[in-house]
Amino acid sequence: MKKGIIVCVALLMIFSLTTTCFAQDMGKKLARGFVNILTGWVEIPKNIYDSSVEESIFSGLTVGLVKGVGMAIVRTGAGVYETITFPFPIPEDFAPVLEPEYVFGE
Repeated sequence: MKKGIIVCVALLMIFSLTTTCFAQDMGKKLARGFVNILTGWVEIPKNIYDSSVEESIFSGLTVGLVKGVGMAIVRTGAGVYETITFPFPIPEDFAPVLEPEYVFGE
């Protein structure tokens, strides 16, 4: 009986200390903005590679390049936007402007 009470109290303490996974806050929004500013250019080789694997090398060097340049501009711009607006919960609850949040996510 005593062990059961100790286990229940321990579990209650553990569950009361947990936080929501992937919680968004202004610090995470600022960090995400900086990361996207610094790594926006990675969209170019990433999209070249992805298009080469999905289609052909020629497609990667043409379509992938154009798509990569476009996404690099968009990701860098989103990073600037999130860095400037980090104190404000815009979009709601500091949600990311782009999906995936980072160039390396899928």
